[in-house]
Amino acid sequence: MGANVRVGPSEDFMGSAVKLVRSTRLTPAVDYAYGAVVDAPARSLWLAGACPLDQEGRTVAVGDYEGQAHQVMRNLIAVLEESGAGIADVARTTVYVASGDQADLVKVWNVYRAYMGEHDAPSTLLGVSVLGYDEQLVEVEAVAVLP
Repeated sequence: MGANVRVGPSEDFMGSAVKLVRSTRLTPAVDYAYGAVVDAPARSLWLAGACPLDQEGRTVAVGDYEGQAHQVMRNLIAVLEESGAGIADVARTTVYVASGDQADLVKVWNVYRAYMGEHDAPSTLLGVSVLGYDEQLVEVEAVAVLP
């Protein structure tokens, strides 16, 4: 690694195998790390896109970006926990928002960031035309490393 890259765990997540990468050559004005290094050997967990579905398979918070983002993150955390992992073990995410309006993307991102807390894993935020379930506005997929 070059001198312009700092690799280290988030301060609150010292036990995780995921070490977030921040570059001094890129702007610090973003609220996510630019990369993640996973100490090997490690078992990885590839999560399907978490959707805003309740336990009966119904889309919740129809028409509400923030409401759906909360359900998506609760569902994502449930799968992490059932796999023996947590937010600190997430190495990367992709956040999908069914909107062409940047303000809608920001609403979802703010909810997502609140759940991620200090663990600012690398992420991509995308506005897309449509998602798979009826009335679905938000989806988050993730890759995590099992402790």
